[in-house]
Amino acid sequence: MTRRAGSAWTAIGALAALLLAALWVAPLVWALGTALRPEHETVSAVFHWLPRDWTVDAFVQVLGAGSVGRWLFNSALVALLVTVLTMALSLMAAYAFSQLRFRGRRLAFGLAMLAFLLPFEALLVPLFRMMNGLGLVDSYAGIVLPQVVAPVAIYVFKRFFDAVPAEFREAAVMDGAGPLRILWSVYLPLSGNIVWAMAIVSFIGAWNNFLWPYIIVTSTDMMTIPLGLTQVQDAFGVRYARMMAAALVGALPVALAYVLFQRRVTRGFLAATGLKG
Repeated sequence: MTRRAGSAWTAIGALAALLLAALWVAPLVWALGTALRPEHETVSAVFHWLPRDWTVDAFVQVLGAGSVGRWLFNSALVALLVTVLTMALSLMAAYAFSQLRFRGRRLAFGLAMLAFLLPFEALLVPLFRMMNGLGLVDSYAGIVLPQVVAPVAIYVFKRFFDAVPAEFREAAVMDGAGPLRILWSVYLPLSGNIVWAMAIVSFIGAWNNFLWPYIIVTSTDMMTIPLGLTQVQDAFGVRYARMMAAALVGALPVALAYVLFQRRVTRGFLAATGLKG
């Protein structure tokens, strides 16, 4: 009886997973089908999931537009810089909060965690005034710097570092290693999967970020791809195939990043939650 009940729950779980997968894939199939249609077919009154006349004209026209390549480059550069700086700062902060003893440590950590309670939207005005005062409006530094503080990453890394046996650090100290050397040689290799997971999450978040680039960017050449997509309709008019083609081009890099590093992301989250994969 127990075996039958277990099999039934397994089947229900599998069906639920298939349903969720179908709900997730359906909009992507529709977007791809729309991008591969001729423009006149996108406004047809007759509904078809797949194009009748397949064409890649929308992709050719989108990629041929001079600004799209620039927007993709800006997104890639910004996402890479945000990821690298976020990981470096989060690892060093987490190590300091976890392993070093200094006056005000608990207060500083508590203040860092208070950022959980502040939505990014609440910081838009002071951040913009700060970037404007530094002369960083419409610059890569202005786009990147406000995105590199990640309380979630600090918390995750600190929690993992707290669980590392103290003997590892003590042995490194006896060998004459300083804090940065200990972090690089001892703690970083142990937390490799978690670092990869948080790096991919940071990369995707930075790539998809629309609000802050919308506030800080004032020129077309500095736009990232999510912000640039808002210009597609103005450039092409209401042409759904080209709009969908531009959206798919913008989404492809992050989809590839997740697919390539999916196992590392899964292992990282399992390690961060204390589970074994």
